[in-house]
Amino acid sequence: MFGFFKNMGKTPRRNPQLEDAITKLNLNRSNNYKDAAQEDFKNLEAVYKELCGNGKLNDKQKAYYHDMIEDFRVKMDGYTHKDQKPYWT
Repeated sequence: MFGFFKNMGKTPRRNPQLEDAITKLNLNRSNNYKDAAQEDFKNLEAVYKELCGNGKLNDKQKAYYHDMIEDFRVKMDGYTHKDQKPYWT
């Protein structure tokens, strides 16, 4: 009856492993845990590559998560404590 609401094509079906990694990364970024966020980003990339290599993601999922990872790559560039300038100098 309401089949027209089902999978309207805007976002692909979510992968729980990747969604967990993204959630953890976003939590550490929002709490300003820069080193942990960098590790989470590496983990996200590793999980994505593993799932792609095992054929667990379809083409829509690959494109969706690839774009999301590239967006995170831009946000994470220079996101470390060592690059942070102290406010007292």
